Amino acid sequence: MLIVTTPSIEGKRIVRYLGLVTGEAILGANIFKDLFAGIRDIVGGRSAAYEEELSRARHIALYEMMEQARSLGGNAVVAVDLDYETISPGSGNMLMVSASGTAVVIEE
Repeated sequence: MLIVTTPSIEGKRIVRYLGLVTGEAILGANIFKDLFAGIRDIVGGRSAAYEEELSRARHIALYEMMEQARSLGGNAVVAVDLDYETISPGSGNMLMVSASGTAVVIEE
């Protein structure tokens, strides 16, 4: 399935709009990852643990959105938007990624 951030797909004609589709993923970041990310932030550099969690959450959200589009009969999703948030319920941090777009049918 073709998933794009643009409102159209070059060289393809959208023949039917099926509606909004979404996918969400909320993943907890455990205390050890938080601790090492904090240390890395102090000394500089990138936090591989958080990058991996964000990547995993993004893939889950996009997959859920794609499956929702497929269940509507779509073969593409256009105008995709990804949003990233941190949620701090109680004492733990959680990462949330949401994906939304418009499911469409394009000519093959």
